Amino acid sequence: MSTRLNRLVVVGGGSAGWLVAAIVAAAHQPHHARPLSVLLVESAAVPIIGVGEGTWPSMRDTLRAIGLPEDELFTACDAAFKQGSRFDGWVNGQADDSYQHPFSLPEGFGELDLVTAWAQHHAGQSFAELVCPQAQLGPAGRAPKQVQTPQYAAVANYGYHFDATQFGQVLKRHCLERLGVQHLIADVVGLHRDEQGHILSLRTAEHGEVRGDLFVDCTGMASLLLGQYMQVGIVSQQPVLFNDRAWATQVPYPAADSPIATHTVATAQAAGWVWDIGLQSRRGVGYVYSSAHSSDAQAEDTLARYLQATGSPAGNTPRQIRFEPGYRERFWQHNCVAIGLSSGFMEPLEASALAMVEMAASLLSETCPATREDMPVVAARFNEAMRYKWERVVEFLKLHYVLSQRQDSAYWLEHRQAASVPERLAEQLLMWRHRPPSRHDLGRVDEVFPAASYQYILYGMGQRPALGHPQPLSAEVRQALQRCQQLGQRMVAALPSPRELLQHIVRHGQHRI
Repeated sequence: MSTRLNRLVVVGGGSAGWLVAAIVAAAHQPHHARPLSVLLVESAAVPIIGVGEGTWPSMRDTLRAIGLPEDELFTACDAAFKQGSRFDGWVNGQADDSYQHPFSLPEGFGELDLVTAWAQHHAGQSFAELVCPQAQLGPAGRAPKQVQTPQYAAVANYGYHFDATQFGQVLKRHCLERLGVQHLIADVVGLHRDEQGHILSLRTAEHGEVRGDLFVDCTGMASLLLGQYMQVGIVSQQPVLFNDRAWATQVPYPAADSPIATHTVATAQAAGWVWDIGLQSRRGVGYVYSSAHSSDAQAEDTLARYLQATGSPAGNTPRQIRFEPGYRERFWQHNCVAIGLSSGFMEPLEASALAMVEMAASLLSETCPATREDMPVVAARFNEAMRYKWERVVEFLKLHYVLSQRQDSAYWLEHRQAASVPERLAEQLLMWRHRPPSRHDLGRVDEVFPAASYQYILYGMGQRPALGHPQPLSAEVRQALQRCQQLGQRMVAALPSPRELLQHIVRHGQHRI
């Protein structure tokens, strides 16, 4: 009997399941060197969480790779542009407490020492606004591209805000109509496994046995295959990141021409923070919080007060989401791989959920074993790579909390206790007191967050590196800072508002590259 892997079975639909199916199917078409058939099995009875509405710019490359036209995202998913995040109230909670994490790198990043120039000569100015032209676009209400810019191309780097449920449906249609993915509606009620523990087939209530060679668990937080059947546990991150619940709602805009924000707004609260995401027709708003520091009723009231303070019209009834912050002890066991919420979940502070799906699915697709004999080696490397990525996500999210100066609640004070800070992050922070984060601190080619992202958070949160005696600005640095400001001003003058651009795209589409 041949041990070659011919069939991959994805269990679970939604954004994660259909994204995995699309990435693998697009890279392993029948005419490719290593073809692989893809079957997606999903239950008609399992609801989709549907609140993962933010992405990184990497999603543009992913959608282009699977052949999905960007216009479909804007016309079918209520999608809007995301140029980064804005953090309000995270430093000290004062009225002027706000900073940005833009998606574009600083001007001359990696070549010029802009941090020293900022710290010694412009410390009174926002770091992001000084070094990154994109930081001017959000406050000015400008889109990241022009009407004539082709699909997926950008003037300023961007990702998306979209309706996650609609996104899953668009991916499903694309998979079935263009990528040859097979689809089966069925409830998985058990597994047939061999003596070593490998899955031979799924037992379904409606269609009996479903055979496969490699199985991907995209069943959400239930983690039906890896978590329940294979008993792979969670490495809890509750001692590091306290948030474990959220109230989520959707609210309409006050008017049809209301501005659409092109950044996720994260507003700090006494026991967590509120996300505010702008789509074309509505906003997605939610309060993610720690149940150890707030009751559910208090949290729901906090969300209501935020909506009232922002002049939001009445939306739908908030629904609660509960989760355990953490990731699986292993992500690949035998011939089963968990991707998406089944592999782990952290609070959506930097929209890492779908990005982790992209990274895991791409890694699976690129390193997919050709035979059963190859699988142990591939699985071990996959587990090591994904564990590294999850650890970096935990550290990066914690960075937002550990630098806060807020004194108003136990939640913020306990986030700064040394026992809650990962050892590697504590070591990095010691070094970063005297120099900026650099590529030398991040040892992999495929790091989750670039050094620039650490700089935006560090210096947005008020960190000031101790750099010794002031040095005069070099001509190169002075020119780079001037170029940054001039470029930002030109972009503000030339770019349309997000709503203007989105209306044009929906009506007329975009140029194809």
